[in-house]
Amino acid sequence: MPQTPPLIAIVDDDPSLRRALARWLRAVGWRAVTFASAEAFLRAGPQRSVGCLVLDLELPGMSGVALLEHLEALGSTLPVVVITGREDVLTRLRATQMDVVDYLRKPLDEQALLLALQRAIGQQPSEET
Repeated sequence: MPQTPPLIAIVDDDPSLRRALARWLRAVGWRAVTFASAEAFLRAGPQRSVGCLVLDLELPGMSGVALLEHLEALGSTLPVVVITGREDVLTRLRATQMDVVDYLRKPLDEQALLLALQRAIGQQPSEET
């Protein structure tokens, strides 16, 4: 029986980016679920079924950094790939101190994102969709 592809959660306030990333992830053989805010992601719980979180740092309401801090306080081991459109050395330092898998700048390089996700979940995309 084929293994179920990992579920990648995308938290970004840009609806077009969420749709594009979800389509691309499905095209390369993974499953995707999207959220417009950190609060929506937390309300959806449980995060145990998520293989990796792709997280924008610049979000309305709870920021991506605040979500990282919240997950850390809960003892979460969910792998996180941070994406951001704004380079901020202090924010980057805070995020990387929280042991994120990668910190990628927008516009996203698909190959860099693919490699980061492979590191995060430890496997190649599935041939089954």
